[in-house]
Amino acid sequence: MTKFELIARLAEANPHLFQRDVERIVSTIFDGISDALARGDRVELRGFGVFSARKREARVGRNPRTGEAVKVDSKFVPFFKAGKLLRDKLNT
Repeated sequence: MTKFELIARLAEANPHLFQRDVERIVSTIFDGISDALARGDRVELRGFGVFSARKREARVGRNPRTGEAVKVDSKFVPFFKAGKLLRDKLNT
């Protein structure tokens, strides 16, 4: 599901809200999660899961086209761990 499809479904399920308001709500939530991760915070949505940032250490990678070794710097990457309720829902 894309962000646009999510907004459309939420707007359809909540006819008392305008689509532009639903779009603003979804964008605000996503921006809040992104900002928290950028600050190094952890975002926990009970029953859904936890978003966090993990550090990937520097390593030597390979250029897939040439096979040449390429130095890859360390970086932070987003990580998601599904909550128990979400896992249970997926596995029923």
